[in-house]
Amino acid sequence: MSSIPIRRRPPRPVAASLTAAAATVLALGTPTATGTASAASLPCDIYASGGTPCVAAHSTTRALYASYNGSLYQVRRSSDNTTRDIGVLSAGGVADAAAQDSFCAGTSCVITIIYDQSGRGNNLTQAPGGGAAGGPDNLANATAAPTTVGGHKAYGVYVAAGTGYRNDRTNGIATGDQAEGEYAIFDGTHYNGGCCFDYGNAETSNNDTGNGHMEAIYFGNIKVWGYGTGNGPWIMADLENGLFSGVNQHYNANDPTINYRYTTAVVKGEPNHWAIRGGNAQSGSLSTFYNGARPNVAGYNPMHKEGAIILGIGGDNSKGSAGTFYEGVMTSGYPTDATEDAVQASITAAGYGSGGGGGGGSFPSGYHQLIAGNDGLCLDVYGNTSSAGAAIDQWSCNGQSNQQFQFVPGSNGFGELQAQNSGQVIAVANGSTAQGSPDIVQQARNGAASSMWKPVAQSDGSWSLQNQNSGLCLDVYGAGSNQGQQLDQWPCKNAAGSNQDFTPN
Repeated sequence: MSSIPIRRRPPRPVAASLTAAAATVLALGTPTATGTASAASLPCDIYASGGTPCVAAHSTTRALYASYNGSLYQVRRSSDNTTRDIGVLSAGGVADAAAQDSFCAGTSCVITIIYDQSGRGNNLTQAPGGGAAGGPDNLANATAAPTTVGGHKAYGVYVAAGTGYRNDRTNGIATGDQAEGEYAIFDGTHYNGGCCFDYGNAETSNNDTGNGHMEAIYFGNIKVWGYGTGNGPWIMADLENGLFSGVNQHYNANDPTINYRYTTAVVKGEPNHWAIRGGNAQSGSLSTFYNGARPNVAGYNPMHKEGAIILGIGGDNSKGSAGTFYEGVMTSGYPTDATEDAVQASITAAGYGSGGGGGGGSFPSGYHQLIAGNDGLCLDVYGNTSSAGAAIDQWSCNGQSNQQFQFVPGSNGFGELQAQNSGQVIAVANGSTAQGSPDIVQQARNGAASSMWKPVAQSDGSWSLQNQNSGLCLDVYGAGSNQGQQLDQWPCKNAAGSNQDFTPN
């Protein structure tokens, strides 16, 4: 039996031609043990072969050229404000996540620069304020979006509301009515209805300068402007003063809800013609959701693109959005569908989420105690009650049914953690996305995203548990070691042996 939950809030520890392009894909193999692709031709190699070369290439997870051997991004740690560039394991390979883990051990880190691999210097850094919201914007927690690529650990860019990156002084990015292509890989399960989770072409002044002054990929489920089928999220285009799912700012029945765990999103445009495409970044081909004329509203034909690059925000620094970015590029010229199909084949060959710590896995079946890594106590339904709303705390492991939980799989790697004593599931109260509040409870199963968790395997046999609704991880509040200490949700640290890691027993 547990005592009354302790509600103290201790300080949180610092813790090609087209033929050639297609041929390159046939040569692709899965990543090797050193993180390179065999006979590799990576996305920007394929775009170049198709006559539409990359003029910006950003990724925190891997190289986007087979020959790239430079830095992917930079992190800064809070303990002493020093920075470190994170590169690849080898040319054309995946990120050296171990270098980040070592540098950030015992403290927290943010992503300060996302380097441009194209050689044009179109790096992304902290976004300044703009017409919609002040700044500078927040920087992404460097460990909040763990993933794997070909079995190797890596980190994406986790964008919470208020987070944003930008470059207003670019080189080679399309302006005016010039043609361009863009793709990005997003976490299809992390989104909201805020404005605007974008990647692509925007204003250089950080202000809304009128219709047609942007051309960026948008991902989310806002319905203020255009939208597609279902409840979203949808891939749309932010063309400024409107998110477009088709020819106008209205419903497009051909733009589906698309929420693959790893989602490929494509927007491309040329004079009086543009398209939206998308697919599963882990398997299969791209589908076309719109392919036609520019909107028949003043300002969009011709376009007035300005050539800045944004990530996670709108062109005027609107920053109420959420999402996760893994990689993306911008091209010079309008890529053909065949070139993009070859790029998609290269992406699926990379193996996002395929094995290794940080990519999910097979959580043990049946009921288990879940032992917290920081103190050896067990997750516990307070009072051994079956009442909805009862707190989830930690208590000395005793094997009782209120300490026994089973993982009930859902979709995209998420599932529910069901308590044996009550049949209810662990959830974040009221669907909150706030970090730090001790508001983890049990509630009746209803499939809500706030009660869906993704088990992420750690190298020591423990698991972290990431909430689908918030993207945050289940966490012993303040790393407290007291019996009765409640659970909260906090940005994922992905460090085995911590207060976010739980071992089934």
